[in-house]
Amino acid sequence: MRVIFLDRDGVINRYPGDSDYVKSWSEFKFLPEVKSSLKKLNERGFKIFIISNQAGVSKGIYTQETLDLITKNMLKELNDYKIDIAGVYYCTHRTEDNCSCRKPKTGLIDMAIAKLKNEGLEPELNQSYFIGDTIQDTEAGKAAGLKTILIFSGKEKPENKDKWSILPDCTAKDISRAVDLILNL
Repeated sequence: MRVIFLDRDGVINRYPGDSDYVKSWSEFKFLPEVKSSLKKLNERGFKIFIISNQAGVSKGIYTQETLDLITKNMLKELNDYKIDIAGVYYCTHRTEDNCSCRKPKTGLIDMAIAKLKNEGLEPELNQSYFIGDTIQDTEAGKAAGLKTILIFSGKEKPENKDKWSILPDCTAKDISRAVDLILNL
């Protein structure tokens, strides 16, 4: 089974900007072509998981209840578009908490893989992808044995390439082009 792991902010919804957060449902805006791209992945049999650091909760910028509401509304809109998300996993810790779930560590990915295995499904990690908008996403994906696609619809920009600590397997302008790459490989 092939799996797609997606970061949230800058991949699914508009990136709020450095040091800012999506603090309410009204601030959550789907990026263009996200729904049609995710639908293509579902139609080709991919399981989709959302894996995202959301330290705004532990920093007191927004509450866990607000994060839950944003997630509920996001999933409802995706479901209304006939998109199945297999799971959403957030790390709400700060960097200094040194938890095992904050990307670039693989704790959230490991949880998603464990969920699949508990359902009797065996993910083919060498045929699965992490799509993210930061080098942390690339680091997490590579550490978990996934192929990685860094997209430029969020935080990271191509002109920063000489500063990257690790190179992704591919880069793409946005999720639509990343999905096209995956489906044409």
